[in-house]
Amino acid sequence: MKLKSVSLFILAISLFSNQVQAAEKQQDPKPNILIILCDDLGYGDLECYGHPHIKTPHLNQLASQGMRLTDCYASAPVCSPSRAGLLTGRTPNRLGVYDWIPEGHPMHLKREETTIAQLLQQAGYDTAHVGKWHCNGLFNSSKQPQPGDHGFRHWFSTQNNAIPTHENPVNFVRNGEPVGEIEGFSCQIVVDEGIQWLTEKRDKQKPFFLHVCFHEPHERVASPPQLVEQYLNRSIYEDQAQYFANVANMDAAVGRLMKTLDEQQLSENTFVFFTSDNGPETLNRYGKGSRRSWGSPGVLRGMKLQIYEGGIRVPGILRWPGHITPGQKNTTPVCSVDLLPTLCALAAVSLPDERPLDGANLLPLFSGKPIQRTTPLFWNYYRANSTPRVAMREGDWKVVAHWSGPEGILPLGNNVNSISQQFIKNAKLTKFEIYNLKQDISEQHNLAWQEPDRLKELKQKLVEKYAAVQKEGPVWDTSDYEQEREKRLFPQKTKQ
Repeated sequence: MKLKSVSLFILAISLFSNQVQAAEKQQDPKPNILIILCDDLGYGDLECYGHPHIKTPHLNQLASQGMRLTDCYASAPVCSPSRAGLLTGRTPNRLGVYDWIPEGHPMHLKREETTIAQLLQQAGYDTAHVGKWHCNGLFNSSKQPQPGDHGFRHWFSTQNNAIPTHENPVNFVRNGEPVGEIEGFSCQIVVDEGIQWLTEKRDKQKPFFLHVCFHEPHERVASPPQLVEQYLNRSIYEDQAQYFANVANMDAAVGRLMKTLDEQQLSENTFVFFTSDNGPETLNRYGKGSRRSWGSPGVLRGMKLQIYEGGIRVPGILRWPGHITPGQKNTTPVCSVDLLPTLCALAAVSLPDERPLDGANLLPLFSGKPIQRTTPLFWNYYRANSTPRVAMREGDWKVVAHWSGPEGILPLGNNVNSISQQFIKNAKLTKFEIYNLKQDISEQHNLAWQEPDRLKELKQKLVEKYAAVQKEGPVWDTSDYEQEREKRLFPQKTKQ
């Protein structure tokens, strides 16, 4: 009798195991993920976003195959914070990445932060980062975490910009080994590496996460002569033609990447997101040798470094065959901090619960349902070129706030230091402005006086959010960096 019971038990276990295996086979494989991030690409810089001269046929095609986002935001109006926010799903001031990170600076994306790459790697994904990193000051050093420490098994990166320009850069590092000078233009070099990884180096038994970070069209701009020639008759100056050609060259690089997905039969199961890290650079801000920042915010107010729309609203294109209906235009506000919760849901990965997240899962958007946000979209940049330093968007409404810290950027010195951190950690919000972005995309009509009740509600939410983020942000010990900087700037003074 006992033998019969054991046999029946074994048979039941066997049948259950077969059913589980059959169910797993019927499930769709986990999708591959490709994130493409440009540097300083403006909201109005693409043909599919209305640029009158720049031709971007490959991104036009990508938009026609998926969803073009009209209200897509970067997590900050400046480079390093924006990248850190994208990787973690957290507004950058929580992380202590308050500004762009100079070489040698102690500020960095801390090891204890959880990134998209780490979560996907733990879920069985192969991962790679190619292009601009800019999430630490001590690049390729054991003193700070590198791309490999944040979940990227393969990395081919630079600390900040391509040096000396986009042409023939000398500062790429591959998995800890400096590469030296590479002939060609940065975006094509980055895509070469991405294509080689996709076709030869990745583990093809696993789904992949590839993060492509172009240096284009950040200064110092350099573009292929044959492309520049095509834009000379559409430009006022050759420097403007250089910028137009720079965006066109980036578009061509995207086209090569999409072609590779097709050739490798990967397109149908790959989620693609294309965007920019912030708005367009202001012309001549860098001075001599960098006069090619002819980016456009389109109809938006402001540029890079501002928390008005031109500094934070950027192009956004999504493609996921079979899940996103082709040819859509979507006006729902989304942000790069939404990527982590979205990709976790997409790959069936549990969200990290040790720290507050600021993003939301975008998957409902693809089936026409509303996004369930638990916290409004939020931005804070202490060195903003706009007088307001803090902003929040909820629905169609945006509130921006001035602060009690210095109005200009010069009193705070060059980047995050002991002085600026006092204001970052303690400054209060003062004057407020509110805008209805559905009716006033260019933020020309401050409705604070006409909408006192709405102002009161938005102000309260913004003050509460700002206080929570301000409290969480760490303080960096910048004393050594400040001393070294002073020695470089004032060598005679330090000798005395």
